[in-house]
Amino acid sequence: SENADSYSYIIVGAGSAGCVLSSRLTEDPLSTVLLLEAGPKDTFLGSKRLMWKIHMPAALTYNLCDEKYNWNYHTTPQKHMDNRIMYWPRGRVWGGSSSLNAMVYIRGHAEDYNRWHREGAVGWDYEFCLPYFKKAQTHELGPNLYRGGTGPLHVSRGKTNHPLHHAFLDATQQAGYSFTDDMNGYQQEGFGWMDMTIHKGQRWSTASAYLHPAITRPNLSTEDRTLVTRILFQGTKAIGVEYVKNGQKKKALASEEVILSGGAINSPQLLMLSGIGNADDLKKLGIPVVCHLPGVGQNLQDHLEVYIQQKCTKPITLYKAQKPVNMAKIGLEWLWKFTGDGATAHLESGGFIRSRPDVPHPDIQFHFLPSQVIDHGRVASKLEAYQVHVGPMRSASVGWLKLKSTDPRDHPVIEPNYLSTETDVWEFRQCVKLSREIFAQKAFEKFRGPEIQPGSHVQSDKEIDAFIRQKADSAYHPSCTCKMGQPSDTTAVVDPQTKVIGVENLRVVDASIMPSVVSGNLNAPTIMIAEKAADIIKGFPSLSEKNVPVYKPQTLETQR
Repeated sequence: SENADSYSYIIVGAGSAGCVLSSRLTEDPLSTVLLLEAGPKDTFLGSKRLMWKIHMPAALTYNLCDEKYNWNYHTTPQKHMDNRIMYWPRGRVWGGSSSLNAMVYIRGHAEDYNRWHREGAVGWDYEFCLPYFKKAQTHELGPNLYRGGTGPLHVSRGKTNHPLHHAFLDATQQAGYSFTDDMNGYQQEGFGWMDMTIHKGQRWSTASAYLHPAITRPNLSTEDRTLVTRILFQGTKAIGVEYVKNGQKKKALASEEVILSGGAINSPQLLMLSGIGNADDLKKLGIPVVCHLPGVGQNLQDHLEVYIQQKCTKPITLYKAQKPVNMAKIGLEWLWKFTGDGATAHLESGGFIRSRPDVPHPDIQFHFLPSQVIDHGRVASKLEAYQVHVGPMRSASVGWLKLKSTDPRDHPVIEPNYLSTETDVWEFRQCVKLSREIFAQKAFEKFRGPEIQPGSHVQSDKEIDAFIRQKADSAYHPSCTCKMGQPSDTTAVVDPQTKVIGVENLRVVDASIMPSVVSGNLNAPTIMIAEKAADIIKGFPSLSEKNVPVYKPQTLETQR
């Protein structure tokens, strides 16, 4: 195409991974990068304050429900969950889902990465991933064996010191769990204070951390509100992309590589639209097959969670803060000084435990909130209450996604196949029982009103299971749809170098390449994946740190 501009690299998606890559690849002044994002920028007239819905940590529910910055995906009716259609918000803005998420910085467990290595992602075990978590990070508590001190991603601890967070942590210890001073450090297991991607009272997305500082580099070009419709091939070699901007079709060429960083839904969707996927499915839609890769869109994994809610007898929750006059005050203080109740997402404490004896590392996660959330925050809280978000980390249920049509604007068919195994149902039952046990401890005595959800009428296993089917929701962690593995694995989509198997000059770098979902939130691991991939792309040897100690339970004969 004579009139198409050419770049060394084209990155599709300015999300958690794309922002990292665009910053790292333009560190080489000889490389030129074009970054394409379907959504808008995360600033207005260059100002973050004017886009306060994104940058004020406490305003996060606004974007979870706003089509302006959000793909607004929905699943198929879930047959094991009363045929409910589940809502899946995904970021469609600079920063991607790191501009929408709850800013919880959790890396997962060291064993998750050792498992990746065993699953075929050779060179992605903990010793080769830890240095990239550290490279990305500046932790406000300073660097140590596990924390970084010079990276672009600022990570902080909560500042509210809320009495209900203290009550929660006291209750967990009364229930027999240990306190951990860093769930991203030596010991994930236990309860403690959460790390958050918040810096000086503002959301610290990958756009803030990586993209904004790099934006003035002459070798970085960006386009927002741009939908990439397909990858262009010469035989099996990726040579560029076709995209739509302001209703016009355009092309851009890449001399080195095309890199997909669209996330667990958009990356496999774009591969399939471009002729890479299950050949039978593609032929049915009339898409010319470039490469038969049956793993594209398969192996879909996510975390489900449920809210256990308790009425609070004292007026100390965030209920009053959600009244219009108080919201205005909180908003003004944040706009003026970036301080106060607007400067946190309030998910400041949480933890990880094992669901039963003989589980080697935690498989249940808790986030505690001194407030009540209803329907993804789309409904205002009704009363003084506190809650814990709880869910299993390594569910056995695996789903898939497929193209609905050849129209790139059509959302794909998303089938997470939630709660399709007995194990998953059993683990969720444990989540409810163990949460109730924590809320029943002495530390909550002076705050504890009646249980709102599930409610005291829900007691038997059968009643708990029915409650889970009615109320569990996605924790917004879709992943694993372009699984990384060995080229000999017919279900793998990319190799351990992140290259798409069977074609040339094409990579996928985002949460879709996880071989299996990690035990925790996905933002920190996605940033790590992009940091490590940037070194692979540049041809640098992988950083590694051997023999970093990781806590193991003294005995597997007890659950705690």
